[in-house]
Amino acid sequence: MKDTTTETPPIPALSGGKTAFFFDVDGTLAEICAGPDDVTLPAAVRDNLKALAAATSGAVALVSGRPVEQLDQLTAPLKLPAAGVHGAELRDFADNLHRVTLPEDVARALQYQLEQGMAGMPGTLLEAKGMAFALHYRQAPAFQQQVLQLAESAVAAYPELMLQRGKCVVEIKPRGNDKGSAITTFMQQAPFSGRIPVFVGDDLTDEKGFQVVNAMKGISVKVGGGFSHARYRLAQVSDVHQWLESLQRHLTVTHKETKS
Repeated sequence: MKDTTTETPPIPALSGGKTAFFFDVDGTLAEICAGPDDVTLPAAVRDNLKALAAATSGAVALVSGRPVEQLDQLTAPLKLPAAGVHGAELRDFADNLHRVTLPEDVARALQYQLEQGMAGMPGTLLEAKGMAFALHYRQAPAFQQQVLQLAESAVAAYPELMLQRGKCVVEIKPRGNDKGSAITTFMQQAPFSGRIPVFVGDDLTDEKGFQVVNAMKGISVKVGGGFSHARYRLAQVSDVHQWLESLQRHLTVTHKETKS
């Protein structure tokens, strides 16, 4: 695994007819904010995603910890194939939504336990996603260990659930679903199948995706520093925006030349 941005080579030139693109959102396409509701996606990024989708016959998907509904709100009016809640939700190119659910009694019991536990930790935030829960402590980093212990104690009673750590967040989600499995599912379906996968992400939650893409001999791109299985790097979100802009311009021109 690589630890610096200087040791990785430049991202290679890509062909719209041969590649499929997968993007994380928070920390990748959008800057991380104090709270998840504060995040926005610049209009230029939405436009570039739309152009990239057109140039690749629709082989562009979002792969995020956010629910699919929130992803649609961020990209509106653009609506892309998407995997939400780390793969527990997946909407394919044909607009079919597949969702893993928790029994209602389990979801209610978990939410009550987490709400009670986090009530004594000012500045923390519990985000209920239906089949998953995110325990945020970005505004209260002193509670990191207590949040982790709370999540561990909550999961201990439910073997069907697991923990996923991220940047200033601990998530409780259904076992067996991650960004790697989501990308694998997309790559078995049109218009993604038969293409080379490209996945861009920034967090621990993206590492499974990087590993799957590497196994498929694709392009894995980590945003920021730190250890990663990704083979390429971009330093920050603004670099993702610049790369996306140049990428869609190149692929749009190539796509038009191919059709003419």
